[in-house]
Amino acid sequence: MKGTILVVDDEKNIREGLKKSLELDGFNAQIASDGEEALTIFENETIDLIITDLKMPNMSGEKLLKKIIQLSNSVPVIILTGHGTVENAVDTMREGAYDFLTKPVNLKKLTLIIKRALANKQLEIENRELHKQLDEKYGFSNIIGNSLQIQKVFDVVKQVAPSNANILITGENGTGKELIANAIHRLSNRHNCPLIKVHCAALSENLLESELFGHEKGSFTGAISQKKGRFELADCGTIFLDEIGEISPLLQVKLLRVLQEREFERVGGEKTIKVNVRLIAATNKNLLNEVEKGNFREDLYFRLNVISIHIPSLRERKSDIPLLVDAFIKEFGKTNNKDNLTITSKALSYLENYNWPGNIRELRNIIESAVVMSRGNSITEDLLPNSITGSKGNNIINVESGMSLEDIEKNAIISTLAMTKGNKTQAAKILKIGRKTLHRKLEEYKIE
Repeated sequence: MKGTILVVDDEKNIREGLKKSLELDGFNAQIASDGEEALTIFENETIDLIITDLKMPNMSGEKLLKKIIQLSNSVPVIILTGHGTVENAVDTMREGAYDFLTKPVNLKKLTLIIKRALANKQLEIENRELHKQLDEKYGFSNIIGNSLQIQKVFDVVKQVAPSNANILITGENGTGKELIANAIHRLSNRHNCPLIKVHCAALSENLLESELFGHEKGSFTGAISQKKGRFELADCGTIFLDEIGEISPLLQVKLLRVLQEREFERVGGEKTIKVNVRLIAATNKNLLNEVEKGNFREDLYFRLNVISIHIPSLRERKSDIPLLVDAFIKEFGKTNNKDNLTITSKALSYLENYNWPGNIRELRNIIESAVVMSRGNSITEDLLPNSITGSKGNNIINVESGMSLEDIEKNAIISTLAMTKGNKTQAAKILKIGRKTLHRKLEEYKIE
């Protein structure tokens, strides 16, 4: 359907005739016999445009127009009027009506007015959304930061979003790679089509293949019906593959074909399905290293890495910590009915001096916990974990379910270095590894 239109007229033949005509043009049409009935429908259902007679019992078209503008001034209202009330119809234009037509209605002209009104409405919505995204105080939507590092990321996103190029987003866990993918899609020419997300590390090879490409009924045990894959669902839009470095060699081959040929077959199927999809992939791994190890196809890497966007870790942009803390306090303060919460300078100082192995995700969890546990109007340092304040238990590291062994090892190295104040020899002894091994790990994990 092109949109839902509400036709309001006290003459049954007119409203039902317009309804049939609109439905033949592909619109979804509803009808009401007066303004009061129309208002009830409008308040309970999604209406994209209203066509209303001017003179009706109970509530006139003029009163209905005023009510609609009060409720939503983004819904166009087209007035129908007799020849004797054209002057009144002109007055309604001054009150906010989109256009008016005299009876008997010229259906072709009405269709053109409707299409123009809906197109203008969509353009206004898109412009508001675009301005909202670009005019956020510190970034795109809920991506918060005004540091030089994150501003560079914003600049790249704005430049590459309108293109159709594949994008590879790299960065540590918890840095906000998915948020960047969201921003790219919203600012792209595909924003009216779906953004489909797949977490590649969360599924086995067989399940992931079915998830990506779909399957036919009976293609494997449990395939009781045909299922469309994520690529098919994302047609004309964007697909976001998170943790792309985890996919198997077999799926790498199939993914390469989709990127090259823009086609695939469902699991167990013979029909070739063509799609027009923009791919955004993300990984916390160094894919070039994986290519050298033979774990990742070089040709696929270059197909994915047309444009690369690296998201800096939180410790690389610590100047953003106060902004993030403030945003999270407001977010969780609102959901926990603690709207006036602040944070003490000492507690904030602890947060700024911590190395954040879990990045923004870790900071967000800590602030949520602090907000929930707070009793006064301030978040104080005693509400922060010992690993941050350096109190007893400063040898604790944060381990979340679902973290990879590499992330746990990386967190252990960062926390131990923080405990030894950067003394690598001492840190290596505590970790029970050689100094050369520690240096290699620091380089591998890009720990400064």
